[in-house]
Amino acid sequence: MFILKLLLRNVFLRHKLRSALTLVGLVVAISAFGLLRTIVDAWYAGVEASSSTRLVSRSAISLTFPLPLSYAQRLKSVGGVASVSWANWFGGIYITERNFFPQFAVEPASYLALYPEYRLSDEQRLAFIRDRQGAVVGRKLADKFGWKLGDQIPLRGTIYPGTWTFTLRGIWDGADAKTDESQMLFHWGLINESLRKQLGNRADAVGVYIVGISEPQNAALISQRIDEQFRNSLAETLTETESAFQLSFVSMSEAILVAVQAVSLIIVVIIMAVMANTMTMTARERLAEYATLKALGFAPAFVARLLFGESLLLALLGGLLGLAVTLPLAAAFASAAGTLFPIFRVSALTMALQLLAALVIGCVAAAWPAWKMSRIDIVNGLRHVA
Repeated sequence: MFILKLLLRNVFLRHKLRSALTLVGLVVAISAFGLLRTIVDAWYAGVEASSSTRLVSRSAISLTFPLPLSYAQRLKSVGGVASVSWANWFGGIYITERNFFPQFAVEPASYLALYPEYRLSDEQRLAFIRDRQGAVVGRKLADKFGWKLGDQIPLRGTIYPGTWTFTLRGIWDGADAKTDESQMLFHWGLINESLRKQLGNRADAVGVYIVGISEPQNAALISQRIDEQFRNSLAETLTETESAFQLSFVSMSEAILVAVQAVSLIIVVIIMAVMANTMTMTARERLAEYATLKALGFAPAFVARLLFGESLLLALLGGLLGLAVTLPLAAAFASAAGTLFPIFRVSALTMALQLLAALVIGCVAAAWPAWKMSRIDIVNGLRHVA
C-alpha cells in the first residue's frame, strides 16, 4: 500500500502539467491506434463473415463478364454441389450518389436458402418471393434511411438504365455481429425481363453463381470440378471459396491497408519516445532521492521498481482512457462512413492490443532510466541538487 501511495504521489502531484500532457498524448495515441486497427478489421469483415459452405463461380476473364443462365443446371450436376443460386450487381442510385449501398438482383428462394445468417421471418420471406417487385434489406440499411415494410424504394439505374421502384417486403437481422445488414436484394427475374424486351443480347446472363456445398473440406476439389466442366467453353469459369472471393476485393486496397497499419504502429513508437523522455527527465530530477534510498539500504531493484511502477501506472491509465475514448470515436466514425463499412466495431482483439501497446510503452519507456538509476553511485548521487 505504501508503494502504491508513493507511486500515485509521484505521478500526479510532483509534476502535474507534465503528467497531464503525457497522459493526453497516451490517450490520443492509444485511441488512434485502436481506430486505425478497427478500420483495417472493417476491410476484412466480409472475409471473416464468409461461409465455408459457399463457393462463388464467376467469369475467368473478369467479374464484369457475365455467365449464361444455362450454367445453373450444369452446376447442379457437379459432384459435391448441393444447391445453386445467382446474383447480379445492380449499382443503382438512391436519391443521391452519397447514398451508396450494395444492391443485388438475386433468385430469391435459392439465394436466401444459401444465406441462413439473414434472419427473415417466414411471412416476410414468402411476401418477398411472391412479389416480383419486392425487395428485402438489412436492418442497418433500413434504420439508416428510416424504411419500413411496404415502403416504395426508387433506384436510378446506372448499369441498368431507367428508374426502378421496389416495394420493401422484408428486413433481415444478422445472426451475429459479423453479418452484413447494409445490403438490398430484389428479383433478378424482374431485371432480366426488362433486359429481354430492351436489349435481348444482354438477357439471361448472371454476374456470379453462388454454389452451396455439403463438404467444405472438399471445396478446392469441387471448385476444380466446376471449372473443368466449363473449360474451353465461350465463358470459362473461375470458382473459389467465398472468403477467397472477398479477399480478391480486399487485395485491391492492400497498399492502403499496409499504410494504415504502418501509421498505427508509428503512432505507438512516437508516443513511446515521448514517454521515454518523460521518464528520463523524472529520473534525472530525482537523482539525489534515489541515491538517498540506496544509502538507507534499499536495493537497486527497489529503485528500478519505482521507475517501472510510475511508468506502467501512467501508461495503463492512458491505455484505459484511450480504450474508453475509442468506443464513442469508432461509433461516430461508423456513423459518418455510413454503409462504406457494413461492419464497423471495435473487436476484443483490438482492445487487448491497445492495452498491450500501453503496457509495452510503459515498460520500454522506463527500461533505460531504471537501469541507469539502479547503478547510480551513492556519493555522486548525493552531490546532485534536484
